[in-house]
Amino acid sequence: MTDTAKPDTAGPSSIASSLSAYMRPRAIVMLLLGFSAGLPFYMIYQNLSLWLAEAGVSKGEIGLFAWTGFAFTFKFLWAPVVDRMPIPFLEKMIGRRRAWMAAAQIGIALTLVAMSFADPSKSLLYVALVAIAMAFAAATQDIAIDAWRIEAASDAEQGVMAAMYQYGYRVAIMVAGAGALIVADNVNWPAAYQFMALLMGIGLLTALFAPKVEIREYVPPPRLSVAQTMSKSVVGPFRDFFSRFGVHGLVILLFIALFRIPDFLMGYMTGPLYVDLGYDKTTIGAIRSGAGLFATLFGVFLGGVIVAGLNIRAALLIGVLSQALTNLIYSWLAISDATAGGLAFAVVIDNIAYGAAGTILIAYMSSLTNTAFTATQYALFSSFYALPGKFVGGFSGFMVEGVGFFWFFVITAVVGIPAAILVFFLGHTEKKMGVAHATDEKTDAKPDSG
Repeated sequence: MTDTAKPDTAGPSSIASSLSAYMRPRAIVMLLLGFSAGLPFYMIYQNLSLWLAEAGVSKGEIGLFAWTGFAFTFKFLWAPVVDRMPIPFLEKMIGRRRAWMAAAQIGIALTLVAMSFADPSKSLLYVALVAIAMAFAAATQDIAIDAWRIEAASDAEQGVMAAMYQYGYRVAIMVAGAGALIVADNVNWPAAYQFMALLMGIGLLTALFAPKVEIREYVPPPRLSVAQTMSKSVVGPFRDFFSRFGVHGLVILLFIALFRIPDFLMGYMTGPLYVDLGYDKTTIGAIRSGAGLFATLFGVFLGGVIVAGLNIRAALLIGVLSQALTNLIYSWLAISDATAGGLAFAVVIDNIAYGAAGTILIAYMSSLTNTAFTATQYALFSSFYALPGKFVGGFSGFMVEGVGFFWFFVITAVVGIPAAILVFFLGHTEKKMGVAHATDEKTDAKPDSG
């Protein structure tokens, strides 16, 4: 019954044949674009929270910086612009999706340089404004990359593409989380942000010069009036989603909204925890780039295996429970001695769960889109999974000040329970997914995987 909802490109073929999908040109391009998407993440969140903590900013104020991420949450509001507005000159050379990627990547690099001129102890407002601008540019890049990913591969290949995106994304997080911290420890924070701005060139070069691998051509929409444009680019994607899933669409959106709350709630407080425990930036960076990197890559691979081998409900349940329960390790860390081994253990377990859950969620959300509204619908889903977590995450610093780190991380694990319960109501949506994709695939020019 649920087997029709999972990709089956390899069938009974060998493991070697399955692994070869990861070496295809489009998968390599996806890896590099994933790196570009992940690079600004730590510079906005984890590294910035460490810098603020070292500068003496209160935990309550640090927590409020989680709200700079609302740019990612509300990116669906300007996703129709990315879908429909051309980028002069660049679009004729590399296509609309890549043109938007390049423009956003330039914006990210410029804001990273601007952040290098900040002094958190003297001008917290400047830091906040630059962080918001950086998040806006990074969210725009995400819209373009997500749309390109879905259009560059068949539905059956989305598991591989999601895994490669996660590989690149998580490697970038480790580079930013390790390389930037080592630079900050040995030089200073401004040099770290300038170094990350330089590395954004990897994504820019990929967007500009990578070979064309898209299997579905982007067709610019016809010129329409403002009212028609709003109907087709804003109202249309919403109407299409609910026409395919009906009232169960609300269950899907609620589940997506709750899925990542444990991680979003705890994420901005790990940096202050490390500072309070007395870890130096080089130790934090070395563990993130060493044990943390390999743990993440394994988690991403494990997530791809889970998506390919299990029905969607089982995969989602594993993702929800693993990311919530592993937060308890940070409760243990908060009351333990500050040893490198303890930090490594916490980072490894957390990263395996985070990598696997991320791959599972990306593959699930990708399966829900209609190619007629790729960018807008995927941006809608990714915004829904971030909204509640980002909002609550803004109060995380005040929660830590009120209950302490130990009970704070216990709370972050408990809040994963509602999403786990909702998994059992998603069976109704699977039947509708089968019907919806049977309709969508008529335009995909690919064999029916169902």
